[in-house]
Amino acid sequence: MLALTVACLWVVLAGGIMLLPRRFHWRGAYVLAATGVPILGWVTWENGPFWGLLCLLAGASVLRWPLIRLAQRVRR
Repeated sequence: MLALTVACLWVVLAGGIMLLPRRFHWRGAYVLAATGVPILGWVTWENGPFWGLLCLLAGASVLRWPLIRLAQRVRR
């Protein structure tokens, strides 16, 4: 249950980073990605694959632009 609480706090932090000036968005996205991966593993380990997949989809919706840019770079 603690892992899901931390994951929810991660989403709230992502919303707070979104409210910062634009120059902090990409740095914030890197920090969110670096902290989100271990949290995702923790949620999956503690609560099972369903909750892990749900958190993965939530994280991908939060970090959609970095994922789109990564996909564009990979296609080139």
